[in-house]
Amino acid sequence: MIVVLKNGVSEEKRAQLIDWLGEQGVKVHISQGEFQTVLGLIGDTTRVDMDLLGSLSIVDSVKRVTEPFKCCSRKFHPEDTVVDVSGVKIGGGNFVMIAGPCSVESEEQIVGIARAVKASGAQLLRGGAFKPRTSPYDFQGLAATGLELLRVARRETGLPIVTEIMGTSALDLFQDVDMIQVGARNMQNFDLLKELGRLRKPILLKRGLANTLKELLMSAEYIMAGGNERVVLCERGIRTFDDYTRNTLDLAAVPMLHELTHLPVIVDPSHATGLARMVRPMGLAATACGADGLIIEVHNDPLHALCDGAQSLRPEEYEKLADEVRRIREVAVR
Repeated sequence: MIVVLKNGVSEEKRAQLIDWLGEQGVKVHISQGEFQTVLGLIGDTTRVDMDLLGSLSIVDSVKRVTEPFKCCSRKFHPEDTVVDVSGVKIGGGNFVMIAGPCSVESEEQIVGIARAVKASGAQLLRGGAFKPRTSPYDFQGLAATGLELLRVARRETGLPIVTEIMGTSALDLFQDVDMIQVGARNMQNFDLLKELGRLRKPILLKRGLANTLKELLMSAEYIMAGGNERVVLCERGIRTFDDYTRNTLDLAAVPMLHELTHLPVIVDPSHATGLARMVRPMGLAATACGADGLIIEVHNDPLHALCDGAQSLRPEEYEKLADEVRRIREVAVR
Protein backbone atom coordinates (compact mmCIF):
# COMPACT_ATOMS: atom_id res chain seq x y z
CA MET A 1 0.00 0.00 0.00
CA ILE A 2 1.21 3.52 -0.74
CA VAL A 3 0.00 6.78 0.77
CA VAL A 4 0.66 9.98 -1.17
CA LEU A 5 0.71 13.07 1.04
CA LYS A 6 -0.46 16.50 -0.07
CA ASN A 7 2.07 19.24 -0.74
CA GLY A 8 2.99 21.39 2.22
CA VAL A 9 2.26 18.85 4.97
CA SER A 10 4.09 19.79 8.17
CA GLU A 11 6.75 17.53 9.67
CA GLU A 12 4.67 17.25 12.84
CA LYS A 13 1.55 15.97 11.08
CA ARG A 14 3.57 13.58 8.94
CA ALA A 15 5.29 12.18 12.04
CA GLN A 16 1.92 11.71 13.75
CA LEU A 17 0.62 9.75 10.76
CA ILE A 18 3.74 7.57 10.63
CA ASP A 19 3.47 6.84 14.35
CA TRP A 20 -0.16 5.81 13.92
CA LEU A 21 0.69 3.55 10.99
CA GLY A 22 3.39 1.93 13.09
CA GLU A 23 0.77 1.17 15.73
CA GLN A 24 -1.15 -0.71 13.03
CA GLY A 25 1.78 -3.11 12.72
CA VAL A 26 3.28 -1.93 9.43
CA LYS A 27 6.67 -0.49 8.56
CA VAL A 28 6.75 2.83 6.74
CA HIS A 29 9.19 3.61 3.93
CA ILE A 30 9.42 7.36 3.25
CA SER A 31 10.16 8.58 -0.28
CA GLN A 32 10.65 12.34 -0.34
CA GLY A 33 10.39 13.61 -3.92
CA GLU A 34 10.65 17.12 -5.27
CA PHE A 35 6.89 17.57 -5.55
CA GLN A 36 5.37 14.91 -3.28
CA THR A 37 6.00 12.59 -0.36
CA VAL A 38 5.11 8.92 -0.70
CA LEU A 39 4.75 6.61 2.29
CA GLY A 40 5.21 2.93 1.42
CA LEU A 41 3.52 0.59 3.88
CA ILE A 42 5.28 -2.75 4.27
CA GLY A 43 3.84 -5.74 6.10
CA ASP A 44 0.27 -6.86 6.76
CA THR A 45 -1.70 -3.87 5.49
CA THR A 46 -5.07 -5.57 5.86
CA ARG A 47 -5.37 -3.98 9.31
CA VAL A 48 -5.09 -0.50 7.82
CA ASP A 49 -8.40 1.15 6.91
CA MET A 50 -7.92 2.58 3.41
CA ASP A 51 -11.06 4.70 3.60
CA LEU A 52 -9.98 6.22 6.91
CA LEU A 53 -6.52 6.98 5.54
CA GLY A 54 -7.94 8.55 2.40
CA SER A 55 -10.22 10.81 4.42
CA LEU A 56 -7.34 12.45 6.32
CA SER A 57 -6.75 16.09 5.42
CA ILE A 58 -3.03 15.56 4.78
CA VAL A 59 -3.51 12.56 2.43
CA ASP A 60 -3.84 13.02 -1.32
CA SER A 61 -4.42 9.38 -2.30
CA VAL A 62 -4.12 5.78 -1.11
CA LYS A 63 -3.38 2.84 -3.40
CA ARG A 64 -2.69 -0.85 -2.99
CA VAL A 65 0.45 -2.21 -4.62
CA THR A 66 -0.09 -5.59 -6.26
CA GLU A 67 3.57 -6.39 -6.98
CA PRO A 68 5.24 -8.70 -4.43
CA PHE A 69 8.29 -6.43 -4.33
CA LYS A 70 7.63 -3.30 -2.30
CA CYS A 71 10.85 -1.56 -1.27
CA CYS A 72 12.30 -1.57 -4.79
CA SER A 73 9.03 -0.70 -6.54
CA ARG A 74 8.91 2.60 -8.38
CA LYS A 75 5.38 3.02 -7.03
CA PHE A 76 6.85 3.23 -3.53
CA HIS A 77 9.75 5.42 -4.63
CA PRO A 78 8.93 7.42 -7.80
CA GLU A 79 12.31 9.20 -7.95
CA ASP A 80 15.42 7.39 -9.22
CA THR A 81 17.71 6.14 -6.47
CA VAL A 82 21.31 7.30 -6.68
CA VAL A 83 23.78 4.87 -5.11
CA ASP A 84 27.03 6.43 -3.87
CA VAL A 85 30.07 4.16 -3.95
CA SER A 86 32.85 6.00 -2.13
CA GLY A 87 32.07 9.19 -4.03
CA VAL A 88 31.11 7.59 -7.35
CA LYS A 89 27.40 8.05 -8.05
CA ILE A 90 25.31 5.50 -9.98
CA GLY A 91 21.76 6.20 -11.22
CA GLY A 92 19.64 9.29 -11.59
CA GLY A 93 21.52 10.34 -14.72
CA ASN A 94 24.93 9.33 -13.36
CA PHE A 95 26.61 6.79 -15.65
CA VAL A 96 29.37 4.57 -14.26
CA MET A 97 32.14 2.62 -15.96
CA ILE A 98 33.39 -0.38 -13.97
CA ALA A 99 36.36 -2.28 -15.38
CA GLY A 100 39.06 -4.75 -14.43
CA PRO A 101 40.09 -8.40 -14.71
CA CYS A 102 37.87 -11.37 -14.03
CA SER A 103 40.40 -12.60 -11.46
CA VAL A 104 43.12 -10.90 -9.46
CA GLU A 105 46.31 -12.78 -10.35
CA SER A 106 49.21 -10.68 -9.02
CA GLU A 107 50.01 -7.20 -7.75
CA GLU A 108 51.66 -6.23 -11.02
CA GLN A 109 48.65 -7.42 -12.99
CA ILE A 110 45.90 -5.73 -10.96
CA VAL A 111 47.76 -2.45 -10.41
CA GLY A 112 48.72 -2.23 -14.09
CA ILE A 113 45.18 -2.86 -15.28
CA ALA A 114 43.77 -0.43 -12.69
CA ARG A 115 46.02 2.33 -13.95
CA ALA A 116 45.10 1.60 -17.56
CA VAL A 117 41.32 1.56 -17.07
CA LYS A 118 41.44 4.69 -14.90
CA ALA A 119 43.32 6.49 -17.66
CA SER A 120 40.47 5.52 -19.99
CA GLY A 121 37.82 6.92 -17.65
CA ALA A 122 36.81 3.97 -15.48
CA GLN A 123 35.47 5.09 -12.10
CA LEU A 124 35.38 1.74 -10.28
CA LEU A 125 37.78 -1.21 -10.35
CA ARG A 126 36.37 -4.73 -10.56
CA GLY A 127 38.39 -7.84 -9.78
CA GLY A 128 37.60 -11.31 -8.49
CA ALA A 129 39.33 -12.57 -5.35
CA PHE A 130 36.86 -15.42 -4.84
CA LYS A 131 35.76 -17.09 -8.08
CA PRO A 132 32.73 -19.38 -8.46
CA ARG A 133 33.72 -21.83 -11.20
CA THR A 134 31.72 -24.56 -12.87
CA SER A 135 34.63 -26.99 -12.54
CA PRO A 136 36.22 -27.61 -9.11
CA TYR A 137 39.58 -27.95 -10.88
CA ASP A 138 39.58 -24.43 -12.34
CA PHE A 139 41.30 -21.46 -10.71
CA GLN A 140 39.21 -20.39 -7.72
CA GLY A 141 40.88 -17.04 -7.01
CA LEU A 142 43.47 -15.83 -4.50
CA ALA A 143 40.84 -15.32 -1.75
CA ALA A 144 42.06 -13.04 1.07
CA THR A 145 45.33 -12.36 -0.77
CA GLY A 146 43.33 -11.18 -3.77
CA LEU A 147 41.37 -8.76 -1.60
CA GLU A 148 44.61 -7.31 -0.25
CA LEU A 149 45.92 -6.85 -3.80
CA LEU A 150 42.72 -5.01 -4.70
CA ARG A 151 43.31 -2.69 -1.77
CA VAL A 152 46.85 -2.11 -3.04
CA ALA A 153 45.44 -1.17 -6.46
CA ARG A 154 42.98 1.19 -4.76
CA ARG A 155 45.81 2.92 -2.89
CA GLU A 156 47.81 3.25 -6.11
CA THR A 157 44.98 4.62 -8.26
CA GLY A 158 42.22 5.89 -5.96
CA LEU A 159 39.63 3.68 -7.70
CA PRO A 160 37.00 2.21 -5.35
CA ILE A 161 36.88 -1.58 -5.63
CA VAL A 162 34.03 -3.96 -6.57
CA THR A 163 34.46 -7.66 -5.86
CA GLU A 164 32.30 -10.76 -5.51
CA ILE A 165 31.35 -12.47 -2.27
CA MET A 166 30.64 -16.21 -2.20
CA GLY A 167 28.89 -16.70 1.11
CA THR A 168 28.18 -15.41 4.61
CA SER A 169 31.36 -16.93 6.05
CA ALA A 170 33.48 -14.38 4.17
CA LEU A 171 31.62 -11.25 5.32
CA ASP A 172 34.34 -10.15 7.74
CA LEU A 173 36.87 -10.07 4.89
CA PHE A 174 34.70 -7.61 2.93
CA GLN A 175 34.53 -4.81 5.50
CA ASP A 176 36.99 -2.68 3.52
CA VAL A 177 35.43 -3.37 0.10
CA ASP A 178 33.67 -0.37 -1.45
CA MET A 179 30.98 -2.36 -3.26
CA ILE A 180 30.09 -6.03 -2.76
CA GLN A 181 29.03 -8.00 -5.82
CA VAL A 182 26.52 -10.84 -5.62
CA GLY A 183 27.12 -13.05 -8.63
CA ALA A 184 24.55 -14.76 -10.82
CA ARG A 185 24.94 -18.09 -9.02
CA ASN A 186 24.23 -16.46 -5.67
CA MET A 187 21.30 -14.28 -6.70
CA GLN A 188 18.95 -16.51 -4.70
CA ASN A 189 21.30 -17.25 -1.82
CA PHE A 190 18.74 -15.85 0.60
CA ASP A 191 20.85 -16.26 3.73
CA LEU A 192 23.56 -14.15 2.09
CA LEU A 193 21.04 -11.56 0.88
CA LYS A 194 19.63 -11.20 4.40
CA GLU A 195 23.10 -10.60 5.82
CA LEU A 196 23.86 -8.01 3.16
CA GLY A 197 20.61 -6.31 4.11
CA ARG A 198 22.08 -5.64 7.55
CA LEU A 199 25.05 -3.81 6.05
CA ARG A 200 25.08 -0.22 4.87
CA LYS A 201 27.41 -0.98 1.99
CA PRO A 202 26.57 -0.74 -1.75
CA ILE A 203 25.56 -4.06 -3.30
CA LEU A 204 25.84 -4.99 -6.99
CA LEU A 205 23.23 -7.69 -7.57
CA LYS A 206 23.54 -9.71 -10.78
CA ARG A 207 20.62 -11.44 -12.46
CA GLY A 208 20.75 -15.25 -12.27
CA LEU A 209 21.42 -17.50 -15.23
CA ALA A 210 17.75 -18.41 -15.68
CA ASN A 211 15.89 -15.97 -13.48
CA THR A 212 13.01 -13.68 -14.35
CA LEU A 213 13.02 -9.94 -13.69
CA LYS A 214 10.50 -10.47 -10.90
CA GLU A 215 12.86 -12.95 -9.24
CA LEU A 216 15.73 -10.47 -9.56
CA LEU A 217 13.63 -7.77 -7.92
CA MET A 218 12.54 -10.13 -5.15
CA SER A 219 16.22 -10.83 -4.42
CA ALA A 220 16.81 -7.07 -4.24
CA GLU A 221 13.81 -6.91 -1.92
CA TYR A 222 15.55 -9.28 0.51
CA ILE A 223 18.45 -6.84 0.80
CA MET A 224 16.29 -3.73 1.03
CA ALA A 225 13.84 -5.26 3.52
CA GLY A 226 16.80 -5.68 5.84
CA GLY A 227 17.44 -1.94 5.72
CA ASN A 228 20.12 -1.66 3.03
CA GLU A 229 18.73 0.45 0.18
CA ARG A 230 22.05 0.84 -1.66
CA VAL A 231 21.41 -1.77 -4.37
CA VAL A 232 22.44 -1.68 -8.03
CA LEU A 233 20.97 -4.27 -10.42
CA CYS A 234 23.00 -5.89 -13.19
CA GLU A 235 21.76 -7.58 -16.37
CA ARG A 236 24.45 -10.10 -17.36
CA GLY A 237 22.65 -12.36 -19.81
CA ILE A 238 20.43 -15.39 -19.33
CA ARG A 239 20.65 -18.97 -20.55
CA THR A 240 18.59 -19.70 -23.67
CA PHE A 241 18.72 -22.21 -26.54
CA ASP A 242 21.30 -20.11 -28.41
CA ASP A 243 24.75 -21.72 -28.58
CA TYR A 244 26.90 -19.07 -30.25
CA THR A 245 27.32 -16.81 -27.22
CA ARG A 246 27.87 -17.68 -23.59
CA ASN A 247 24.44 -16.28 -22.66
CA THR A 248 21.75 -14.16 -24.29
CA LEU A 249 21.97 -10.51 -23.30
CA ASP A 250 18.44 -9.33 -22.46
CA LEU A 251 18.67 -5.61 -23.21
CA ALA A 252 14.90 -5.26 -22.99
CA ALA A 253 15.41 -5.84 -19.27
CA VAL A 254 16.99 -2.39 -18.93
CA PRO A 255 13.99 -0.20 -19.85
CA MET A 256 11.59 -2.67 -18.23
CA LEU A 257 13.48 -2.57 -14.94
CA HIS A 258 13.52 1.22 -15.11
CA GLU A 259 9.72 1.08 -15.30
CA LEU A 260 9.40 -1.34 -12.41
CA THR A 261 12.03 -0.07 -10.00
CA HIS A 262 13.83 3.06 -8.89
CA LEU A 263 17.13 1.18 -8.51
CA PRO A 264 20.03 1.78 -10.93
CA VAL A 265 20.51 -0.83 -13.67
CA ILE A 266 23.88 -1.59 -15.24
CA VAL A 267 24.88 -4.15 -17.90
CA ASP A 268 27.70 -6.72 -18.11
CA PRO A 269 28.36 -7.45 -21.81
CA SER A 270 31.45 -9.53 -20.97
CA HIS A 271 29.67 -12.37 -19.14
CA ALA A 272 26.62 -12.02 -21.34
CA THR A 273 28.44 -12.83 -24.57
CA GLY A 274 31.62 -14.59 -23.47
CA LEU A 275 33.40 -13.21 -26.53
CA ALA A 276 35.66 -10.17 -26.48
CA ARG A 277 34.64 -9.16 -30.01
CA MET A 278 31.00 -8.98 -28.90
CA VAL A 279 31.64 -6.79 -25.85
CA ARG A 280 31.95 -3.53 -27.78
CA PRO A 281 28.70 -3.71 -29.83
CA MET A 282 26.66 -4.96 -26.87
CA GLY A 283 28.22 -2.40 -24.52
CA LEU A 284 27.29 0.38 -26.92
CA ALA A 285 23.77 -1.03 -27.31
CA ALA A 286 23.37 -1.20 -23.53
CA THR A 287 24.44 2.43 -23.27
CA ALA A 288 21.98 3.49 -25.95
CA CYS A 289 19.02 1.68 -24.35
CA GLY A 290 19.39 3.56 -21.06
CA ALA A 291 21.67 1.52 -18.81
CA ASP A 292 23.14 3.39 -15.85
CA GLY A 293 26.57 1.91 -16.45
CA LEU A 294 28.72 -0.92 -17.77
CA ILE A 295 30.88 -3.50 -16.00
CA ILE A 296 33.53 -4.83 -18.38
CA GLU A 297 36.37 -7.31 -18.04
CA VAL A 298 39.79 -5.99 -19.02
CA HIS A 299 43.04 -7.96 -18.97
CA ASN A 300 46.55 -7.00 -20.01
CA ASP A 301 47.23 -10.49 -21.43
CA PRO A 302 43.93 -12.27 -22.20
CA LEU A 303 45.64 -15.27 -23.82
CA HIS A 304 47.26 -16.16 -20.50
CA ALA A 305 44.46 -15.06 -18.16
CA LEU A 306 43.64 -17.54 -15.40
CA CYS A 307 39.91 -16.91 -15.85
CA ASP A 308 37.67 -15.81 -18.75
CA GLY A 309 40.39 -14.52 -21.03
CA ALA A 310 38.20 -15.08 -24.11
CA GLN A 311 35.76 -12.36 -23.03
CA SER A 312 38.32 -9.85 -21.76
CA LEU A 313 39.25 -6.69 -23.63
CA ARG A 314 42.82 -5.46 -23.82
CA PRO A 315 43.40 -2.02 -22.26
CA GLU A 316 43.65 -0.35 -25.68
CA GLU A 317 40.35 -1.96 -26.74
CA TYR A 318 38.71 -0.76 -23.56
CA GLU A 319 39.99 2.77 -24.18
CA LYS A 320 38.32 2.79 -27.60
CA LEU A 321 35.07 1.46 -26.17
CA ALA A 322 35.05 4.01 -23.34
CA ASP A 323 35.45 6.84 -25.84
CA GLU A 324 32.55 5.55 -27.96
CA VAL A 325 30.38 5.17 -24.86
CA ARG A 326 31.02 8.81 -23.98
CA ARG A 327 29.93 9.88 -27.45
CA ILE A 328 26.72 7.83 -27.27
CA ARG A 329 26.00 9.32 -23.86
CA GLU A 330 26.32 12.82 -25.29
CA VAL A 331 23.52 11.99 -27.72
CA ALA A 332 21.41 9.83 -25.40
CA VAL A 333 21.11 12.37 -22.59
CA ARG A 334 19.90 15.22 -24.81
